[in-house]
Amino acid sequence: MSDVVLVGCRTAETGGNGTGIAVFRCSGGELVADSTVPMVSPTWLTQHPALPMVYAVNETSYGEVTSVSIEDGLVALDVVESGGASPCHLAVTPDGRFLLCANYGGGSLAVFALRADGRIDGRTDLVQHTGSGPRADRQEGPHVHMAVSSADSSVVSAVDLGTDEIRSYTLSPQGKLTPLAVSSLPPGTGPRQLVRGADGIAYVAGELSGELITMRETSPGAFEFAGATPSTVAGGESLVAHLEVLDSGIYLSNRGPECITSFTGTPLRATADQPCGSYPWNFAVADGICYTAAFKDDVISVFPLKDFGNAEVRDYPTGSPTCVLPLR
Repeated sequence: MSDVVLVGCRTAETGGNGTGIAVFRCSGGELVADSTVPMVSPTWLTQHPALPMVYAVNETSYGEVTSVSIEDGLVALDVVESGGASPCHLAVTPDGRFLLCANYGGGSLAVFALRADGRIDGRTDLVQHTGSGPRADRQEGPHVHMAVSSADSSVVSAVDLGTDEIRSYTLSPQGKLTPLAVSSLPPGTGPRQLVRGADGIAYVAGELSGELITMRETSPGAFEFAGATPSTVAGGESLVAHLEVLDSGIYLSNRGPECITSFTGTPLRATADQPCGSYPWNFAVADGICYTAAFKDDVISVFPLKDFGNAEVRDYPTGSPTCVLPLR
């Protein structure tokens, strides 16, 4: 198990019952609640690739991002405006120079420069998406849900749930975005997350269509649709959430069916559904252990990945969890 596991949540300000970033420590194979860093709705957390720093979105109507030092305990440092409503995802470019922020409610993508010590130096760019999709209740306008960088930090691809698109940009050394490519998904897909695999293949979590989408990256930042598979073995309606591509396979969390599903093969097929608690918003795998944020059960559900499909699940209470981050 990871020595320290951080949990982000919804707090009372946005209808949840969490209180901030919950800190758990691992002892004897169990998670032990340690402390909490008070914060408004830190619903997504990400760790700097090389420095002792974590970043949290504050998913509110005004939108903020907070940097948190993890060098000696957890200490909240910088708080900056995200540039749009309801920021929901953060990623640090592999070179460690920039922080990317997806503003779901605002339909925009923000870039922040990071100092040599990992602290936030200020916003370098903000791009506003436009458009809509066929689902009037969820796709009335743009909803940027995730932004990911290429391995060389030169291309940023933003997943827009509201417009059924992946919009890619070149990222300059000064942190400026220039439009590069727009890739369309089938109408009503509602793309939530994008993860690159091997050999130019990428995968998309289709939240609204309840599918795992396979894409080909035909040139940097340009994707074409290659196929789709239902998000669970059992089938039925699902609000797809989190996607992980690991050496052991591809894993996707399903809210509604309340499971994580594994996928293997070419073409991909769902191979097993692992029960994991109610409304699995996010999950993370570290040292062969899967940690799942079971939002509606107010618990982190923990099980060994090697027993996937039939694993014994242990639950650890925490309020309205939305994101689990085992620290490296």
